[in-house]
Amino acid sequence: MASRIVKVGSSVGLHARPAAVISQEAAKLGSTVTLAAEGGEPIDAKSVLLIMTLGAGAGDPVTVAGGNEDDVNTIADLIESDLDA
Repeated sequence: MASRIVKVGSSVGLHARPAAVISQEAAKLGSTVTLAAEGGEPIDAKSVLLIMTLGAGAGDPVTVAGGNEDDVNTIADLIESDLDA
């Protein structure tokens, strides 16, 4: 299983817009990707609501994991970017 720890790049954290972008991209992938806030349980990256429940703010670490390294990197790169721009 591939995993990567990244910091949230959005200045306001993983709120509705970034969560929607991440979940839409995760739905296109061939494997399941999970996200976990520090000390939290992993959630499915395809769910907008679950992403918002992470409570991840700007600069917070998020663990991205899944069975396919390319898929993990795709979602990790999105989380690191400023999705509010």
